[in-house]
Amino acid sequence: MPSEGIYERFINFYTDFAFKKFFGTPANKEFLISFLNALLKLEGDEEIKDIKHLNTEKLPIVEADRKAIYDVYCENNKGEKFIVEMQKASQINFIDRSIYYASFPIQEQGEKGYIREMDDKKVYWKYELRKVYVIGVLNFIIDDNPNHTEVVTHAKIRYDEYKNELYSDKLEFINIEMPKFKKSEDELEDMLDKWFYAMKNLYHLADRPKALREAIFKRLFNLAEISKYKHNELLAYRDSLKDYRDYYNTIDFAEIKGRKEGREEGLMEGRAEGEQSKAYEIARQMLADGFAIDMISKYTKLLPEEIEKIS
Repeated sequence: MPSEGIYERFINFYTDFAFKKFFGTPANKEFLISFLNALLKLEGDEEIKDIKHLNTEKLPIVEADRKAIYDVYCENNKGEKFIVEMQKASQINFIDRSIYYASFPIQEQGEKGYIREMDDKKVYWKYELRKVYVIGVLNFIIDDNPNHTEVVTHAKIRYDEYKNELYSDKLEFINIEMPKFKKSEDELEDMLDKWFYAMKNLYHLADRPKALREAIFKRLFNLAEISKYKHNELLAYRDSLKDYRDYYNTIDFAEIKGRKEGREEGLMEGRAEGEQSKAYEIARQMLADGFAIDMISKYTKLLPEEIEKIS
């Protein structure tokens, strides 16, 4: 299969195409199961044995409210819910957005009416919740605090007075700041390190590293090989890769513009202008291709009312 314009052997994990192919496709759920078990350090009886991919579009209770569209949404064999998102760059209210996303799988657990009858009495749902995880694979650093050196951070609901005691274990936010992962192949210590190494380096590797000898990575590299893709898959990957490269080219241009102006304000303005300009360009293309406004909003981060004004 020809691959004009693409010189890498393997696809770029950070593209929307690759992320959903590996983690968002039911036929390839073994990859997501392995990654989640490594991320949560689950072993033996605690391991996730199976997952079920769910509808990634979550509708609000009130029709006029804004819906949410996830990259990946699934449920494990214990009924726990997982939202897995890939984010290329930081955005305003990123943490608030994560909390908003978490509200949907929490609300949808509410049973309507009574559950069953027992001893001639109706038994109603008693607000018992299954755990919800919101996982962000981030190609940026959340903040510049030099004390925050961990690649993976976990946020849970805890007491103020007793900081080591959980108020509830039903909600957990996990952020993975990939730029902080700098280990070489020789430094990989566990399965999570190996997953991070594969995710970060996949597109510029010439072959599967010896350190990734597990069968799961053999299958992953086999699936990632560009030369094996059919024509329609190759076109879809090309488009996704173009969006990825265009996005970062725009950000680089904005940073150069800001530096030339010699002021921090110029840098921020240039970055914002570049991001917004690219977002509008992508929105116009998606509108022309017939994409729904909600889908365009997900990929461009523009508000629906902004998209509706684009001619």
